[in-house]
Amino acid sequence: MSNSLSRRRVLTTGAGAALGLGVLAATSAPASASPAGSAGEETKSLDELYQDAIAEGGKLVVYAGGDTAAQGNGVRAAFKNRFPAIDFDYIVDYSKYHDVRVDNQLATGTLVPDVVQLQTLQDFDRWKALGRLMHYKPAGFSKLYNGFRDPQAAWVSVTVIAFSYSYSTTALGSNGPKTPLDLVDPAWKGKIASSYPNDDDAVLFLYSLYAQTYGWDWVAKLAAQDVRFARGTNSPGEAVNSGLKAIGVGGSGSAVASSSPVKWVIADGHPFMAWGQRAAILNQAKHPAAAKLYLNFALSLDNQKSSFNGWSVRTDVTPPAGLKPIWEYPNAHVDAFPRFMADRAELERRRQTFALYFGEVQGAPTPGWLGLHPGA
Repeated sequence: MSNSLSRRRVLTTGAGAALGLGVLAATSAPASASPAGSAGEETKSLDELYQDAIAEGGKLVVYAGGDTAAQGNGVRAAFKNRFPAIDFDYIVDYSKYHDVRVDNQLATGTLVPDVVQLQTLQDFDRWKALGRLMHYKPAGFSKLYNGFRDPQAAWVSVTVIAFSYSYSTTALGSNGPKTPLDLVDPAWKGKIASSYPNDDDAVLFLYSLYAQTYGWDWVAKLAAQDVRFARGTNSPGEAVNSGLKAIGVGGSGSAVASSSPVKWVIADGHPFMAWGQRAAILNQAKHPAAAKLYLNFALSLDNQKSSFNGWSVRTDVTPPAGLKPIWEYPNAHVDAFPRFMADRAELERRRQTFALYFGEVQGAPTPGWLGLHPGA
């Protein structure tokens, strides 16, 4: 995912509950609410916004959800190439760590990021209700799919991410599993890598769709397949690309036709999952002009047309031949994922249920331990 705007523990009371009194202090005295999004879309050009950002000090910090620092290389390079005078810090960590990190920074008056761009979709509605987000319409706001924008412009989705399974055509030719149902075929025992569904919420949603579609007996059969589980949604693809395993489950990919030796599979009538990665400017951001530049750049037609997986959050960008807009795939469950993320009690029950089948999460986080104030 290095050339797209990349993505990515919370308890049932909402992200940040584990921080206890610190977060209670932050939420009991919220920042002043932003206007309700009545202003029109941004009319300044990227060059004009760039000059505003330079005049402001030329600094920008983005906390982005993801699995490894390298996943941000494409974003860093594209932004720096276009806006070389901006000191751009794009910090990748699991979204479930970034969100509580931001909560703690707000509680202690030590906020670092200007923009948050995360998989934890429920946080944006919570932060909006607390008055933590700037209500702002970047250019192209009206062209976004309805589910990819907040009605009051507190947040926008800047990129589409999709999870499914993949397999190596080098190892399996055209004989790989045709649908997720086939993953429990005894022929694939010992040949599957997966990210933990009880570690990443998007993978948890994918596995929940599998369980809903195929039944818990299918889950039990998969648990008997000697699956190699690892942290990070990058891990299945890396295992397949390296030849360690022939099949990967719970990772991102592209359905665009290519010569890649790894086939990422969407099967008609079978579930996969996709969502719009949300981004927002924090009301207390130190560099709001640079943050506006970032959102406008992210949603610009040129950037959206270069999406690695062919899907855009904009309705006026046509996908490559053979693909439909992501919201036209009912088996992608684009509108269901935000509802899933919002019901934290049910999500935690699902998480612990899959732990019973596959075991507790093992291993250090793939981005490393970034501490309380990365980018400060």
